[in-house]
Amino acid sequence: MEKNKSNMISGKRLSVRDFCFISIFVAVIAVCAQISIPMPYGVPLTLQTFAILLAGVVLGVKRGSVAALVYVFLGLTGAPVFSGFSGGVGMVFGPTGGFILSFPLLALAAGIGAYKDSRLWLGCFLFLGAVVNFSCGVLVFSAVTGHSVPLSFAYAALPFIPTEVIKIGLVFVFGKLIRRAVWVN
Repeated sequence: MEKNKSNMISGKRLSVRDFCFISIFVAVIAVCAQISIPMPYGVPLTLQTFAILLAGVVLGVKRGSVAALVYVFLGLTGAPVFSGFSGGVGMVFGPTGGFILSFPLLALAAGIGAYKDSRLWLGCFLFLGAVVNFSCGVLVFSAVTGHSVPLSFAYAALPFIPTEVIKIGLVFVFGKLIRRAVWVN
């Protein structure tokens, strides 16, 4: 595991195995995006953030961030990977675009927390990633819809906080277990 840990933040090239795991997590994120509950103001409740956090913890800083970047890029090019089998530039620059664009930062935070090898740090970085995700999402939602930031927070973030806490808790409990199982040589 030490070898894999050193590769997470170093500038070394990704291996074929790394690309396989990144591809698997891109697919997991896309599938989790389809597990969706429509909400009144256009921001659906999905399992995307759960999958993004899990990618960061399981794959680490570099691979998790790359998986999130590939997912966003696929959606940006029109692949139907976002919620409701949608994709395209309109989704990324629409009301929910801030959430989507912050996914690599969310994976980065989760990966840094997992790298620290401390449950306290993991919890703090998972929380920090969620704050960044909600902040970007609310700011873009506000800019696109013309609503004030407090009203945008009430529409686009507040209803999702309880489920985000549950997702963070699940990643906190199971993420490192899955990571150990995946990266055993």
